[in-house]
Amino acid sequence: MFLNQNQATSLAIFCKVVDNFGDIGICWRFARQIQQEHGIAVTLWVDDLRSFQRICPGVETDAEVQQLAGVTVRHWRNQEGVFSPDDVADIVMEFFGCDIPPGYIAAMAECNPRPVWLNLEGLTAEEWVEGCHTLPSRHPRMPLTKYFFFPGFTGKTGGLLCESSLEEQRRQFQSDQAAMTAFLVQFGMTPAEMASLKVSLFCYPHAPVSALFDAWQSSDAAITCLVPEGVATEAVQAFLDGEAKPGAVRTCSALTVRVLPFVAQPDYDRLLWACDLNFVRGEDSFVRAQWAGKPFIWHIYPQDKNLHHVKLRAFLQRYSVDMESLNVFSLGWNDAKVDGVEEQVDWSALWLSFQADMPEIACRSIDWQRQILENGDLASNFLRFAGRVVSDFGKQSIMRG
Repeated sequence: MFLNQNQATSLAIFCKVVDNFGDIGICWRFARQIQQEHGIAVTLWVDDLRSFQRICPGVETDAEVQQLAGVTVRHWRNQEGVFSPDDVADIVMEFFGCDIPPGYIAAMAECNPRPVWLNLEGLTAEEWVEGCHTLPSRHPRMPLTKYFFFPGFTGKTGGLLCESSLEEQRRQFQSDQAAMTAFLVQFGMTPAEMASLKVSLFCYPHAPVSALFDAWQSSDAAITCLVPEGVATEAVQAFLDGEAKPGAVRTCSALTVRVLPFVAQPDYDRLLWACDLNFVRGEDSFVRAQWAGKPFIWHIYPQDKNLHHVKLRAFLQRYSVDMESLNVFSLGWNDAKVDGVEEQVDWSALWLSFQADMPEIACRSIDWQRQILENGDLASNFLRFAGRVVSDFGKQSIMRG
């Protein structure tokens, strides 16, 4: 722990689900790690328990309060009533500016000492976050200060979510062929499918999935695409010529598409570890793909005025320097203009180029993993900063005394 018992023993996380699974996925991983690795009591307030249940089957969608993996989960719905200082945690975290209940903020102002209040921001590789990371913002009416905490890819940010045992778990799984086979067999995969190029596909509905499926059908080598239920439904159903339900499968030429049930987070990690190439989306699966040590393609969450393309290019400038096929494929997948290319993307040609570079991309993914590990993990960095804030509070109190 970076906070001693006289500083902080409880954390409240407020999460509003916007991007289906990304928001709650991040907050759930964060909550579990803080509780399990640092011994801090965590209460997770979340407004959408049904989305939560998709990634954590143990969630009871009709429960106001429940215990999951040592974390207290509270259903956040119109809690606009009165809170007391006794209801307030030592550290209060809102995810991505989700506007926690006014009554809770008022109770925070009554606490002595007051809680550490942080806003965990969204992930971006843009340089400006280094100057905004940990910046304070005073409340306009109450004696409270909120700090902005940015995850990121450099030592001047908060780093990325990464459990202390994750790398060892990945190594053990990927070195155990029997374990990987048993994992894939549970989804009905055949020996031929397991011997093929295995691709996991998690993307937003507007991704050019049909065009990529067409290119894959003409591949020289067999490809098996594993798609969670509810992802790219229109394109998957068109390929299957039927309902895209778990267990549905069809092979056409070189391509086999198999629909998987939506799995809990630990099994999703294993899916990324077991595949040769991973298509991921948003923030949570994007980060997990980086820890998988395999080639991946990121489908970034769309924003107005194509601001997401700026974020995509910022990441590619850090990650895929001198790997043209990865850059072009990533930009095309996100419908971002490729410099110097005006015509429509030729997915067959682009796939051949990308496939040829996959060994080099795989090596880069391992180097990148080592690089970002040097920045420390987000949860530990978060608590370290909170500890500094608590220490500053104490010094200020002594000075006032």
